[in-house]
Amino acid sequence: MVDIVFSRWTTPILWTLNEYGRQRFVELERRISTITPKVLTQRLRQLERDGLVVRTYHPEVPPRVEYEITDLGRSLAPLFVTLAEWSVNLDKVEQARRDYDTKHQTRGRRL
Repeated sequence: MVDIVFSRWTTPILWTLNEYGRQRFVELERRISTITPKVLTQRLRQLERDGLVVRTYHPEVPPRVEYEITDLGRSLAPLFVTLAEWSVNLDKVEQARRDYDTKHQTRGRRL
């Protein structure tokens, strides 16, 4: 379960689809600005394979593809809420990192 839900890009993709509904590839790419197109394609394929996302192909000119979270994917919504609530702690995490880095940089200079 941890491998499925907590891989680097799974949560942002599922959260985006849950929050904004059906999205085209380029819309997802814009909303998750730090993901590369290659990685987004790979993760969407994996999520589709896992049954968390459905891909709909529309044979138009030009072709249109949309992605939507499935009911199975949506069942993770309480997890998204919990993660969003916990995110208020991110400033504490950043402070802990700064403290750690400062402590270990000073120690390294003494050696």
